Amino acid sequence: MPLDPVKLTAELIRCPSVTPFEGGALQLLEKVLSQAGFECVRVDRNGIANLFARWGAAGAVRSFGFNGHTDVVPAGDTAAWTQDPFGGEIRDGILWGRGATDMKSGVAAFVAAAVDFVTLTPPDGAVIVTITGDEEGAGLDGTRAILDWMDRQEERMAVCLVGEPTCPERMGEMMKIGRRGSMTFFIEATGVQGHSAYPHRAKNPLHALVTLLARMTERPLDEGTAHFDASTLQITTIDCGNPANNVIPAKASATVNIRFNDAHSSADLTRWAEGLMTTAEAETGVGFALRTEVSGESFLTPPGDFVDLVAEAVAAETGLRPVLSTSGGTSDARFVKDHCPVVEFGLVGRTMHQVDERVEVAQIGQLKQVYLRILQDYFA
Repeated sequence: MPLDPVKLTAELIRCPSVTPFEGGALQLLEKVLSQAGFECVRVDRNGIANLFARWGAAGAVRSFGFNGHTDVVPAGDTAAWTQDPFGGEIRDGILWGRGATDMKSGVAAFVAAAVDFVTLTPPDGAVIVTITGDEEGAGLDGTRAILDWMDRQEERMAVCLVGEPTCPERMGEMMKIGRRGSMTFFIEATGVQGHSAYPHRAKNPLHALVTLLARMTERPLDEGTAHFDASTLQITTIDCGNPANNVIPAKASATVNIRFNDAHSSADLTRWAEGLMTTAEAETGVGFALRTEVSGESFLTPPGDFVDLVAEAVAAETGLRPVLSTSGGTSDARFVKDHCPVVEFGLVGRTMHQVDERVEVAQIGQLKQVYLRILQDYFA
């Protein structure tokens, strides 16, 4: 009997797997996959639960991988929800609950597709499923931990599909073939405190910081590239913690977030910022310190056989040829791309992370059929 992805999604929603807690979600999936003949290994690291599952021989030349996560963001004010956020209720063709969209439905769909595929038409090769409990968190011990373990065990995916929500409004309209890089600058300016009536006896770090930020934002970082929109830079905070209106503060800080395309690397952008700071220091006498956090570099899986295979399967099952996009934030594809070619396709993501997160039941079944067709075409 085919595995019902809707029932599996509802069961997963009832597992309160708010990052970093496993909540029973991976235990459930391990049971389902083991019963279908998958070899399952828990790859937990630093208290984070992860699951690796393979059907077929290790080291198979043809090996198709799926990647996803069962951890979810907190529900927030549960009184604001129409349904229990961890109830997995179905009403009028809608499945409600935290993770319904992001991304327990995607996980359930590719697990159901993988189980049905290897059960009904055992392939000449391997089907690999990697599922983490740390995508919504720092991501240090999630998919990265699985890939580190796979390298040590000489386990390989030839290609991988991440089941994150990718469609803005309609099923089938978009797939992701890359992602922008993401990095954050934490800037601290140090001057000399003084009386605001005697500014010549002080060095105002706010003035120097504002000048620096103006130079960072005065022109676009780029105009976009062949597959990417223009990079963006946003100032997200400016702080000095000064409660007095007649005191020039000694220190000020700012946070800047950059989403960058393949015209840049995080190292290039860091050098650019450091150059602007050096100039500002020389002009103002205010010192600058920079701390950088990089969530991921930009990457692209170029259009070709793998991208075409996924796009054609999506079109066959949904009637829409997906736009090849690199928009949005980051995903665990930024880690998988160092292991093998990776693309992303999943549900309509309108309600992810919102109160009353929900998904149309019909979309979950449709998504399973897309994944099943991808497997059939890949191993044909």
